Amino acid sequence: MEHYEKITRLDNAFEAERMREVLEGRNIPFSIIERTDSALGGISELEFGWGYIEAPADRRDEILAIYREILGK
Repeated sequence: MEHYEKITRLDNAFEAERMREVLEGRNIPFSIIERTDSALGGISELEFGWGYIEAPADRRDEILAIYREILGK
């Protein structure tokens, strides 16, 4: 299995789903890691985001370009 590393933060479930659609469509290996913090009522999302994308390091630039393109960031 390839080694994955954190590529970019996701601010909400909409961003996560949109990135999932595009990355799967382009056959780019990735994982979306959701930060869940029900004990604190989701307060960690304010500091750390909703979650993040992990992927092979050699796909970082490609994924970040897609992120900026589709989410306007």
